[in-house]
Amino acid sequence: MPFSSLSKTERYQIDPDHTYPSFEADHLGGLSKWRGKINATEGVITIDNDNLTGTVEIKMDMNTLDFGHEKMNQRARKKDLFYVEKFPYAFYSGTLIFKDKAPKEISGILTLRGVSKPLDISIEEYKCIFHPLRLKRACGADAYASLKRDDYGIDYGKVFGFKMGVDLRISIEGIRTRN
Repeated sequence: MPFSSLSKTERYQIDPDHTYPSFEADHLGGLSKWRGKINATEGVITIDNDNLTGTVEIKMDMNTLDFGHEKMNQRARKKDLFYVEKFPYAFYSGTLIFKDKAPKEISGILTLRGVSKPLDISIEEYKCIFHPLRLKRACGADAYASLKRDDYGIDYGKVFGFKMGVDLRISIEGIRTRN
């Protein structure tokens, strides 16, 4: 007699060496785009493939903001932008939404600069394999969302015509841990 209700939830530790939230934002009302990433993340993803449920918990170290330009990195950490001295971390917590037996979206909350707002993230690619070097199951995804930075209290440049829209892209990998 099968016990389908006794499904096993898999737990994945986010691999900080292969997980990078990145973003793209306007500079001077369309003059150019600034692209950056957050170099240090940690967290956990759970997946229950039998019941098609799961969760995502991510912590991002805002001290590791990286635009590839040190002066911009320092500028972005100041009070009128990310205010990293007071808000050193951003957090994302959500629930996986499955379609066709695979996670396709995350319905969650982004906390940035001390402000928490709903943010749904679209999962554009998703794959799980047996990792040939770690000798464990690994899952990875490429995810995308758009947000308005002024919703999170980051409205620097708005008066000069800067657009407030930000495209967020997250490349993420997780390594299965013991349950």
